[in-house]
Amino acid sequence: MPHVHANGIDIFYEAHGDPANPPLLLIMGLGAQLTLWPIELVEALVARGYYVIRHDNRDIGLSTKFTEHGVPNVRRVALMRLLGLRPRLPYRLTEMAADAVALLDALGIERAHVVGASMGGMIAQLVAIGYPDRVRSLTSIMSTTGNRRLPPARPEALAALLKPPPPNATLEQIVPHVTKVARAIGSPAYPADTARLQERIERDYRRSFHPTGPGRQLAAILDDGDRRKRLKGVTAPTLVIHGIDDPLVPVEGGRDTAAAIPGARLHEIEGMGHDLPLELVEEVADAIAGIAR
Repeated sequence: MPHVHANGIDIFYEAHGDPANPPLLLIMGLGAQLTLWPIELVEALVARGYYVIRHDNRDIGLSTKFTEHGVPNVRRVALMRLLGLRPRLPYRLTEMAADAVALLDALGIERAHVVGASMGGMIAQLVAIGYPDRVRSLTSIMSTTGNRRLPPARPEALAALLKPPPPNATLEQIVPHVTKVARAIGSPAYPADTARLQERIERDYRRSFHPTGPGRQLAAILDDGDRRKRLKGVTAPTLVIHGIDDPLVPVEGGRDTAAAIPGARLHEIEGMGHDLPLELVEEVADAIAGIAR
């Protein structure tokens, strides 16, 4: 299986397309395996002339897990950051950005177009901040800056996301749990097909069920704080894509990201929530390819 040992961990990745084409790295979000990038979007980007790489972030999927570290108290992490303190954590978001760069190193890639969704957008931002010479272009999708003054998630979306499944959940328990989350945060104009959604949930459960990873990843998000000052130093051509109807990360998060990065373009999509509907694959692929060109 395609694992690389990089930045002290094992990272599972998949590569699609011609390695001679410009590389494009996809970074997924909180608690999400690489499979949450729709294969249709991957294929659309390949068709537009890119060598597309997607990987499991640390602590999820088939990459190295950090189970032995336990799950941080996220309320305590948030309080400490409010007080200007840095909690002890198994890892930080900057280490997840270093993982992405280490993967590029292991694959012999000097510079890539970097695309991140949700937490993956935050990681992609940190790659552009910390490793500017490695980033051809940056695309931040349904993500934000960490600015605490922005509108919060809708209560029902946040509640669905933060309620963890039972630690030893069966597939029969996971399907309704994840379905509820997907419906709560998804695109109101493009509801997911029930059969396709169930098929994805079953596939991902069988691939890897790791319910404690998202808690450690969430702590890393909270710990990273406000990135606006750091984002002002981003030099890569940047695109921000955000759904106008995102209930989890309201569109103001995308607008704040675009405002913080010099010269960033903002692409808002009516009816899009906190997911990547199949109906929007071509529009999203065109937008990513547009900034990459």
